[in-house]
This record gives sequence, structure tokens and C-alpha cells, in this order.
Amino acid sequence: MNKIIKILVYVCRFLLAATFLFSGFVKAVDPLGTTYKIEDYFTAFGSFFELFVPMAFVLSLLLIGFEFVLGFNLLFGIAIKRTKWLTLLLMLFMTPLTLYIALKNPVSDCGCFGDALVLDNWQTFYKNIVLLVMTLFYVWKSDFMTPFLAAPTRFLMEMFAIVSLLLLSLHCYFHLPVLDFRPYKIGTYIPEKMIIPDGAPQDEYETIFVYEKDGQQKEFLFDGVNMPDVDSTWTFVDQKSKLLKKGYEPPIHDFSIELEGVGDITKEVLEDKGYTFLLISNKLENAVLRKSFEINRIYQYAQENGYPFYCMNSSLEKDREDYRDETGAEYPFATTDNITLKTIVRSNPGLVLIKNGTVLNKWHYNDLPEFDQPLENSPLGEMKKVNNVGTILFIFFSFFVPVFVLIGLDKTIRNIYKSIKNRKK
Repeated sequence: MNKIIKILVYVCRFLLAATFLFSGFVKAVDPLGTTYKIEDYFTAFGSFFELFVPMAFVLSLLLIGFEFVLGFNLLFGIAIKRTKWLTLLLMLFMTPLTLYIALKNPVSDCGCFGDALVLDNWQTFYKNIVLLVMTLFYVWKSDFMTPFLAAPTRFLMEMFAIVSLLLLSLHCYFHLPVLDFRPYKIGTYIPEKMIIPDGAPQDEYETIFVYEKDGQQKEFLFDGVNMPDVDSTWTFVDQKSKLLKKGYEPPIHDFSIELEGVGDITKEVLEDKGYTFLLISNKLENAVLRKSFEINRIYQYAQENGYPFYCMNSSLEKDREDYRDETGAEYPFATTDNITLKTIVRSNPGLVLIKNGTVLNKWHYNDLPEFDQPLENSPLGEMKKVNNVGTILFIFFSFFVPVFVLIGLDKTIRNIYKSIKNRKK
């Protein structure tokens, strides 16, 4: 085979491997975010698909594992035939699906790379076209490739990849994501993320007026200045607006706090120079209640030290009352957009500490700390140190060192496997 063709096959293989590894990894560190995205898809696609919403978390784990293991197998030449055909089936399914999503726009973004790299629906479709072309070329010209590792070594490596990714996903589900790509990450000064720069592009709309005459309706495009040229024989029916081009949208564009019986206190909270506790629960009716005693104790601590404490939620009044009855909560409740709450912290409930509009720390309900002294004198009152580079390096070496150890032991594993087979015979 032509040497250039072989090089191109390897290039396609490793680019596909890198794409699937990256996609699986960024989803694995935020499995709840992937769950929310799958729920959005099911809700957007209609009543039949809504039946699968309760299965979204399990499906997210399956999707994460499938993508990552495909990339892992492509990288190390494991199960070459099975992997290349599964890759082709995946791309043959995803490409027309993303075309439909781009045309119909049921969700704002695909979520294919989580929050680490947000693509709009058309960008996702174009990306999948490129991946499909590479996959077709790889499947067509990769017959010369053969595994360089023994079958038992390849099996152990594949199982290690599956188990490792599952453990990472479960850790990030029962705690918080080890990497936070969202606009409310620790260290964020919220007001700054809400600013629209001067001269930023604005949303562009097309306005259409609908008139009726002799039982027939006709649409007239409004030019922005003059009304449609119709006489009195036409009857106005409707006015429609269509978004032509999306303008600039700040990273945080829907953060607000509506306190019960008071009103909007967003500015007051963000401009407070002291500490403020925000208990986040996107839906109180779905909140984990076994930590209620600890949360009530933190609220008492906040009262004793003069720190505002608000429970931000998007639940109905009846659900709030039920929550109060079940938990004995005495803290004030404030209404916030549901999607915003799910974005702030991947926990229901989760606790956020802010000061002067800056996110200092966030806690999953499984990791609530013991507050025993004023925050001014406590390490808990300081901004949590975040080292994303260190985290990525730790995960990288924790995963790939054992993988390369298995590769180094390939000959030994091969001999052990042969010995076991001979004994059985």
C-alpha cells in the first residue's frame, strides 16, 4: 500500500482517538451535566422520549464510557475491527441526528464536549461531517493494521479503561466535578461575567406581519421603518419575530434572586462586602433530605455570625412548603431560574459561599464542612485554591502509568495466559 495512504490512515485513527478521548473525558468529569443535556434532548423530542428521562443518568454513563473506550481502543489498537465498525455506526447515527438538530434547533448546543468546549448546532454538524469522512477513510483503508499486543493484555487494558472512567464519573457525581468549566467556578467575580461590552453584536430579528383577506392569509416582511403596504380590505391577524443572528451573550446572563415577600435582591447580594451563603436546589422536591440537619445547623451558624443565608430554588410554593415541613427549614427562600441553578453547582442541594460577588467555595451535600468559628478567622472563609493543571496531570498519570505498565508486561501476561491454557488442556 502507498506509504502516504498509510500515514493518512494513522492520522485519521489518532485524530478520531483524540476526539473521542477528549469528549468522553470532559463528560466524565461532569456526569450530571451530561445527564441534564440528555434530559433536554428527551424533553425537546416530545412525549414518547420523555419516558426515558428517568434513565438519563444511566444513559449518560453508557455514552461517556462508550465514547472514551472507542477513543482508547483506537489509540492503542485494541479490538481493531470491532472498534472501527462501532465508530462508523456511531458517526452514521450522529451525523444525520446533528443535521436534524441544526435545522430544528431543539436545544441551544449539542453538549458533545460538555462545558469545556461549547459548539453551536451547525458547528457540531460540520464537525461530525469531518469525523465521518475520516471514519470512512479509516474503515476503508485500515485492513493492513494488526494488534501489537497479546489478546489478554488488550482485554486487561480495555477493562481498566472502563473501570477507571466509571470510577471517575461516580466520584464527580457523588462529589463535585474535579474540573469546573462553567461560568460559576470558584474564583469567578459574578458581576464581571454579566457585563455586555460596548459595541457588542446585538440580536438581529426579522419581523413579519400576517394579514387576511377573502379567507386567505398572507405574510408581509416589515423593513423596520414602514408598515406593510396593505389597504383597509386586509385584516391584521398576527405579528411574528424570527431570530436571524444571535448577538453577544455574556457568560452569566440569567442570574437573579427573587426573595419571598421582598422582591429582587440580586444587586444587594452581589454587592455585599461580607460573606453570603447560597443553598442551591434547582428542585426542592428532588433534593436529598438526609443532610437537612447539617444544613439547618449551618443556617444557625450563619445567623449567629451575621451572614446572610438564602435557599435559591425554582420550585412551586406548594413544594417549598412541603420541603419546610419535611426538613424544618427556617431559612429564607428565593426564586431563581432552574437552568441557572443547575449550572451553579452540580448538587441538589449544594452550598455556595460568596463574598463581594465572588465565588469563594462550593460544596456537594456529601462534603458539607463543619463551621465552628467565624469565617474571618477560618480557612473556610478563604477562596479555595484550584489547580486545574495539577488535577489534569494527576488524572493523566493515574490513568496512563498503569496502561503503560500493562504494555510493558505484555510478554509476561502472554506467557501466563499460555501457561493457564496449557494446564487446562
